[in-house]
Amino acid sequence: MQIAIRRATLADAETLSVISAKTFYDTFTGTCTEEDMQSFLEAYFNLYQVQAELKNVNDFYFLAESAGRVLGYLRFMEDYANFPKMKLWRALELKRIYVVKEFHGSGVAQQLMDFTLDFASRNKYEVVWLGVWEHNIRAQKFYEKYGFVNSGHTHNFPIGNTPQTDYWFWKFM
Repeated sequence: MQIAIRRATLADAETLSVISAKTFYDTFTGTCTEEDMQSFLEAYFNLYQVQAELKNVNDFYFLAESAGRVLGYLRFMEDYANFPKMKLWRALELKRIYVVKEFHGSGVAQQLMDFTLDFASRNKYEVVWLGVWEHNIRAQKFYEKYGFVNSGHTHNFPIGNTPQTDYWFWKFM
């Protein structure tokens, strides 16, 4: 399958809003109440929120597409707010990397990750970091294949009123 990766534009906001909510829901459904899930989706993946993020030139969204269909996306930016220790280095936070469920195992995630690491290298980032849910072993193994390691730091990532914990993983370039 031929996959193209391109930067999302404001014109992609509606598609990105829908795919973001769908992939997050598919990944985390059953880990919290349905009410908490719907509240989270409405707060973080609504059209206005996505439009605001796309308008920020320092907030990078990229879509993976094939035959005119969005297969997945990623979002990254230089952001130290959630993990101040990262200020020790020039750091890129991989905020999201999601693939539509039916395309899991098709190489889309690998291409998105390769794209991210290439961007980081070309732009002279010293480290790439991300949060991964403590119980998402599949994602942790994926990141470990790329040389990410658990930093030993955690952060709370509640979905609504449901407490959850993420591990901070990092990879030094």
